Amino acid sequence: MLSLNDFQQQAQASLSPEAWAYLQDTAGRGFTAQANRDAFDAIQLVPKLLANLRKSSTAVSLFGQTFDHPLFLAPIAYQRLFHVDGEMGSAAAADAQGGAMLVSSLASQSLESIAEASERPLWFQLYWQGNRERTLRLLKRAENAGYAVVVVTVDAPVKQAVCELPPHIWAVNCEQPLQANPLKAGQSVVFDGWMSQAPTWDDMQWLREQTRLPLLMKGVLHPDDAEQAIDLGFDGIVVSNHGGRVLDSVVSSVDALRAVVAQVNGRVPVLFDSGIRSGIDAYKALSLGATAVCIGRPYIYGLAANGAMGVAQVLRLMRDELEMTMALMGYSKLRF
Repeated sequence: MLSLNDFQQQAQASLSPEAWAYLQDTAGRGFTAQANRDAFDAIQLVPKLLANLRKSSTAVSLFGQTFDHPLFLAPIAYQRLFHVDGEMGSAAAADAQGGAMLVSSLASQSLESIAEASERPLWFQLYWQGNRERTLRLLKRAENAGYAVVVVTVDAPVKQAVCELPPHIWAVNCEQPLQANPLKAGQSVVFDGWMSQAPTWDDMQWLREQTRLPLLMKGVLHPDDAEQAIDLGFDGIVVSNHGGRVLDSVVSSVDALRAVVAQVNGRVPVLFDSGIRSGIDAYKALSLGATAVCIGRPYIYGLAANGAMGVAQVLRLMRDELEMTMALMGYSKLRF
């Protein structure tokens, strides 16, 4: 398989229709996903020629760790839904390729076993667990398992993407599933039910006080939210619109990246998530100020097609494309 399209076709052939629909989010309207794609395609490249590229590197250093490249594996839930290797396979592949993986709170394998699959410490993506006590227990479990960075996702208190999981696949690291508060007559399912358990800025301040690990906020689109996160002591921002899986019709991830990078102005690293489909896309996001980018569906295509080896192959493919784009653009380093 020589292109991402090959992996995508093999993944679709390997998965059940239900798993494929969950991965592709075929139930949504796709406005945001299309906006992400259009924004990337609108960026035109102007090469600079005859640069000396003999000492080029894609290495990036973040929070005391150095990675061979800036293509991180985004947190994706229930990876055993796509291949028996699951998150352990993805972690091993990221490690073998010199990269990083953000492990989802909704992983289908234990945090400890996933951590053991990688020689370098992994990052942990934390979903708010409905209250502070449950959230703290999950955070401390990740710390005890050796995770090096915590990334709290704040833009998905209510999700649109749903999937009926097979009996042998579930969020094994979470406690009993949250139940919406009982409603009285005339109350709202959203406001009085699910959103009553959603986090607030006060909870984010509390969370910052609970760990000494680097703490990033994921799901940021508005510059004001990035500013408030920095004021609370967060160590980084992850620009993400979830590809429209949470709220369709939001601003494109590229446009949000421009605004957030301008607001942050180098004070903390800004990572980018949502819409990366090639090494060229990664180059464009990096050139707009992202320190690293998180890829999602592409590596799951690799996982579904060929397990851990498929993830490694997709990473290598995208890194080669990133390096070729850098070379043809005349840049030897990631800082443009």
